[in-house]
Parts: sequence; C-alpha cells; structure tokens
Amino acid sequence: MAVVAGVDFGTLSVRVSLVDSERGLLASAIAEYPLHRKREDPEYATQSHDDHMRALAAATREVVRKSAVPADQILAIALDTTGSSVIPVGRNLHPLDDYYLWCDHRAKAEAAEITAAAHREKLAAIDWCGGVYSSEWGFSKLLHWLRHNPGKRSQFESAFEHCDMVAATLCGISDVKQVKRSICAMGHKWLWNASLGGLPPEDFLIKVDPLFAGVREKLNGEYATSDKLAGHLSPHWAEKLGLKPGIPIPVGAFDAHWDAIGAGCRGEDIVNVVGTSTCIIGITPSVQLVPGVCGVVQGSVHPQRTGIEAGLSAVGDIFQSIAARAGTDVSTLTKGLDKYRPGQTGLLRITWDNGDRTVLVNPNLRGITFGWNLQTTAQDELFAAIEGTALHTRVILDRMEQHGVIVRRVINAGGIPQKNDVLNQVYANVLGRPVLVPAGNVVSLGSAIFAFLAAGVFKTVEEAQDKICPVYKVFQPEISAKAVYEELYAFYSKIYFAFGRPQSAEFGNVLPGLIQLSESAHADAAH
Repeated sequence: MAVVAGVDFGTLSVRVSLVDSERGLLASAIAEYPLHRKREDPEYATQSHDDHMRALAAATREVVRKSAVPADQILAIALDTTGSSVIPVGRNLHPLDDYYLWCDHRAKAEAAEITAAAHREKLAAIDWCGGVYSSEWGFSKLLHWLRHNPGKRSQFESAFEHCDMVAATLCGISDVKQVKRSICAMGHKWLWNASLGGLPPEDFLIKVDPLFAGVREKLNGEYATSDKLAGHLSPHWAEKLGLKPGIPIPVGAFDAHWDAIGAGCRGEDIVNVVGTSTCIIGITPSVQLVPGVCGVVQGSVHPQRTGIEAGLSAVGDIFQSIAARAGTDVSTLTKGLDKYRPGQTGLLRITWDNGDRTVLVNPNLRGITFGWNLQTTAQDELFAAIEGTALHTRVILDRMEQHGVIVRRVINAGGIPQKNDVLNQVYANVLGRPVLVPAGNVVSLGSAIFAFLAAGVFKTVEEAQDKICPVYKVFQPEISAKAVYEELYAFYSKIYFAFGRPQSAEFGNVLPGLIQLSESAHADAAH
C-alpha cells in the first residue's frame, strides 16, 4: 500500500484527494476561493495567490482528517492548475498583483499584436499554436500588465504560471531562477518550443513592444516535463498542510492535461474535459501541426508523447448563465431533458458566450441563438446549448482529422459528464462515435498518478493508469439522431465560419461591432 496526495486547482475551488496504489481513491476535500469579476468589464477575471494557498492548506488538512491516513504515510504531493493563469512577481517570489486568470480576456489587443508580429516576422512558433496567439495566454497577459502597471515595472522580476508558482511556494523556493517551469504550461501558452530554441528571441519580443526588453531572460530557467521534480515540501508548508516535510513534488501542469491522464487517455484518444469550459486533450504518436488548434507540444500531457490541446471557452458557464437568467439552477433545469429529441427545440445555439478558443481563436465573439419563438423556454435553450457545444466540438475534431490527427476514442471527463447522461448521449450522436465516461470522478486523479511516479511507486504513466483509473460507461451513437445532427451540423458550420471570421465580409464584423459599442457605452457611463 502507498498513499499520495493529488491536487487540482479549478476556477472556483481546489480539490485535494488521497489515493492508494491498491484501493484507489480514499477521500477528497474541497475548499473554495473567490473569483474577482467586474460587471463593467466582462473581460476581467483575477484571483489571489494567498487565497489559493489558504484554500490548499484547508483542503489538505481536511482530507487527511477524513481519510484517517497518518500524515507521515503520504509519500508525495502533485498539483495541477488552470491555465494560462499568470502572476507577475518581484523579489523572493512576492506577488506584484493577482493572477490574470485563464478566463481573463483583457489582453485581446495585445494578443492581436503578438499574432500580427509573429506573421510579419515569420516566427515559426506561431504555427505550433494554430497560427493565432490568444488573449488567454501568457505573453499577452504579461504585456497587458506591463502596460497598465507602470509604477510596478521596476519591481518586476519574472512571471509564472499558477502551477509553477504553487509548486515553488510549497518547495520554499524564493529565487526566481530556481523555479522549475512546466513544459505543459510554457509550451502551450508561451510559444516555448525546444526544437526552436525555447522562447521566442529577444529581438522579436521587442518588436512587439519595447516593454518586453529583458523579459525573455527573466523567463529563462529549467523547463521540465512532469516526470521531473520541482523540489520537496518545505518544513513551513508541511506544517501548514499537515504533511511530512521533504516529500517530493513533481513539476506541475494544467488541470485538463492531467485530467486526461486520470481519465485513462492513451495514444489516439481525445479527452473532452467538460467543466466551466472544455479543454480537448489528445496524445498523438507524432507531431502534427493543426491550423487553429492552440497547442502541439512534446511532453505536455504524457512526458514521452506529443500532446495536443484545443477547447471551448465556456460550457458549464453557459449552462449556469441560462439557468441564472431563468431564476433557477442547472440541476433543476436539467430535469426532463432526456425527453428531448435532436433538433426538437428549433434552436441552433452558437456557444461563443465567452469567445472562441478553437479553431477561430477569436475572443471578439458572443453567443448567438437562431430560431427563437414566443413559446421557447429556458430548458429549450439549455438543450440547444448542449447541442451547440457538441457541434462546436465536432468542428474541432474535424479540423484535427483533416490534418492527420487520428481520433480512435472520445472520452468525456471533467465534472459535468459524471452527472449529465443527456450531454454524453448528445455528444455521441453529434460526433458519430462512442463516448466513454469514467465511472468514477477523475478530477485530481491525474495529479495522483504523477505523485506516484515522483514517489517511485509506479515506473510509467500506463502502469499507474492500469491500476487506478476507473472503468467506463459507454454511450453509443443512435442512428436516427446522428442523421438529424448531420443536417444541423451543416447549418452550424456555415454560421460558425460566416460570423466567426473577422475577414468575412458579410457577417464577420457584427459581433465585434456589438462588443465595441457596449464597451464604448460602459466607458461613457464611467466618465
């Protein structure tokens, strides 16, 4: 018997799980932290490092209490986080501000400038992230911070992804040069590529903005996959967490990537990690560049394989907003959805409520619903939104397959598929493939797998998966439903590209124009 702790930082809470190498999941505990939003600025989303660390300590102590496992028998702790969630730091890793959370889109202009400069300067790294740099990613967020915090620039020592900052904090590291950086985080969000010499060159960054002068050097350090150690738990944090000091902590990663491992992802699998948003994670046998797909990185998901990432910028958040507008909750609104038939609502829901992450990589979009009538209900919209997220997922998988990525299995992981059979069946029907859903919760299980590797309990990811990953419940495509969704998909893809591409003469400026008018109105009201 060997026990480790797996940690998963989500958008609103942290989950800590204790997992036994023989018995599997023993217990989990969750602690919440606030997400800071501004009604007058819907792009704003931040969180506090101190809030994260307090929640981690509380959840860890609680799970140890619940499980009754002696603290000195917990052999390792590993953690994943949201991303790209970026924090600027000064000396001794002191935070200079809150995290720009993954869903903070204030850096839209900076992202567009980076994209334009990359194509103008023929930066090869832009092809590895789908050809478009995103406002959700590291360099755009850092540039936005540098531009809007002139008084703090002199204190700036470096910037870190959440997973690297938490690991360094737990290890008691105070020298920014000693912090290990996750290849998962830096490869998918910071244009880092080992074969291209690491980060983009200094002269490119300065051409984007002179404020980037010296930043490349400040981001240098050891970049590592998650089979390497970030360090060992410091006595200070061991006391706060109620664990044994000195236990190993592997280099962290993003939550969706490790959730995919916890869901049993193997080569030629695609995992939809469906939560507040959806991350689509795959492991491919070889490198395949895919236009519009936001990351192809060697070693990012599995240390010895190529990881590929795409996704939807909002899924659960859309369901929640529909329920909130109706004065109810998602659980209540979901009751009875199993009676709905494909296309029954007459609605076609384009799920861009928080922009488009893949394949358009366009934050200047908002949700569209076609087909309203006077009898349409909130429940109709919820079902149409489920269909819309599935249809969007098909757009992404079709793009991958067009560029040589083989998809043999689709696994629906994350929190929503565990409790929404309707969603899983719709996805199977829309994607035309069996959809596999882990029978047990896999959140933080991927973290546990890398903790086991760090402790030397298992030698390979696959050995650990065989031992502790849950079995699947399988949803098969229904022939009649699949035929209806073929027709809906033809409409969906036409609208998706007509309204979603800025260069589309007829409709491409409609949604960005609405956003601009709204932002101008808010600015006028503020003055």
